[in-house]
This record gives sequence, C-alpha cells and structure tokens, in this order.
Amino acid sequence: MFKGLGQLGDMAKMMKAAKDMQERMASLQDGLGRITVTGESGAGLVQVRATAKGELTGLSIDPSILVASEKEIVEDLILAAIRDAQARATVKAQEEQRKLLEELGLPTDVNLPPL
Repeated sequence: MFKGLGQLGDMAKMMKAAKDMQERMASLQDGLGRITVTGESGAGLVQVRATAKGELTGLSIDPSILVASEKEIVEDLILAAIRDAQARATVKAQEEQRKLLEELGLPTDVNLPPL
C-alpha cells in the first residue's frame, strides 16, 4: 500500500537537487560578470578587457600606433584584441562551468553551451 511513497521521496530529492543546481548556475552567471579577462594584439599594443560573460569593459591603445596613415592596421589590431578577449572569456566561462559540474558530481567531459 505504501510502496509508492519511496519513489516520491526520491522525486523530492531529485527536485531539491535540481533546484540547488539552478541556484548554483545563477550564482555562476553572476560570478562570470565579475571575472575579468584581457585580450591583446600587436604584442600588447592593443588590449581589451572583458568579463567572462564576454561583455567588453575597457580598451587600451598604445599611443605609438595612432598614426593616421595606419588607421586600418589599428582597426585590425582592435578587432583582433576584441576577438582574443572574447575567446578568453569563453574559455574562462567553460572552466567555471566545469568546476561547478565537478562540485555537483556531474560529468565534466561534455560540450558546454555558452552562458
């Protein structure tokens, strides 16, 4: 008669675990907004700062490359630095996701979608 109640207890545990994971993922999302990565190009002549969420937060250009005749080169360096910062942000976000999965006892060898 009460045989099915055991399964309800398992379901409650599973629901609690899912809620905990959801809360931890939300916390991870917030944390990624506070982690900063720096991308660069031209041996550091152009640097871009971004959050691990990929939001650009800063740009630094060495004044020595600000020559009007080299405008296209500067633009290319800026784009390369942005791409580098975004790639580093993606890697950092995946590292943080894998840490969380490991803490939760879940497999970490999966392809993680971007946050």
